[in-house]
Amino acid sequence: MTKFSILDLAPITEGSDAAQSFQNSVEIAQQGEKLGFHRYWMAEHHNIPGIASAATAVLLSHVGAHTTSIRLGSGGVMLPNHAPLVIAEQFGTLASLYPDRIDLGLGRAPGTDGLTAHALRRNLTGDVDSFPSDVVELQKYFADPEPGQRLTAVPGAGLHVPLYILGSSLYGAELAAYLGLPYAFASHFAPTHLHEALHIYRRNFKPSMQLAEPYVIAAMNLQAADSQQEAEIMSTSLMQGVLKLAMGTPVRLPAPVAGFGDDLGPQEKAAISRFMTYTALGGPNEVKTAIDGFIAETKADEIILTAQIYNHAARLRAFEITAEVMEIR
Repeated sequence: MTKFSILDLAPITEGSDAAQSFQNSVEIAQQGEKLGFHRYWMAEHHNIPGIASAATAVLLSHVGAHTTSIRLGSGGVMLPNHAPLVIAEQFGTLASLYPDRIDLGLGRAPGTDGLTAHALRRNLTGDVDSFPSDVVELQKYFADPEPGQRLTAVPGAGLHVPLYILGSSLYGAELAAYLGLPYAFASHFAPTHLHEALHIYRRNFKPSMQLAEPYVIAAMNLQAADSQQEAEIMSTSLMQGVLKLAMGTPVRLPAPVAGFGDDLGPQEKAAISRFMTYTALGGPNEVKTAIDGFIAETKADEIILTAQIYNHAARLRAFEITAEVMEIR
């Protein structure tokens, strides 16, 4: 049976701030737990005015303190920005605070622009090419310590925090298959290589200590409302944000604008259409049809939904509608 989860980018909306975003994130996680969603992940991004989840482990700890059972994790930590030992200690701390609830999803991209990536890595000697060895290093930190081992993650050693490989291209699929790890594809913003990546992952998968068979998580945008018309207006916030990001001028999540998009040029419409390829948009019936179709298309073991919605009450309602129509328990 397909599982359903939440990916939260901790959106900062126009006229709001990070503090309000964090309060909203707690409420999203609490509602997800109540509705029966399997896990709640947060994504590391930097230097983007509308995303507040840069200090991912810190924010996950805050959410963990206000929930009791839903799995928590990163979707993901951008490993090239960090020393593996530091991440092992951070997520070892989380796993000690919230036992059997913590996931560590790992991405190869910096999660930001080139200037910020340079600032984040200025004290590091590695780069994205060290990603596979960094993942293996993390596995060793979470494994049971060996006699005479001189370097351990404290906390972290022996906690066996489960790792997940994230990707939006074929690279992550190949690595996840080789290491025998679960694979999450970022089809909510990069749909192009979805099917090829899943094929490569499933075909080349090698069983590991963590995982016996391939496990696929596929991401989807959520713009659910009580009516199609309401959802279409609501989605204009995401559309505006997508265009600003594409132009290199990211902003806080804008308020909806009825009719936005009507006068856009073909290139702008194409950019939005590509980004929103996999989006459950509409009233309850349309949302169920879209999600059922995505499951049939990907045969994913789990669907993770992200809802960039300006109004917080409407965002809560979007997950409630999804839980109702997909019979999540």
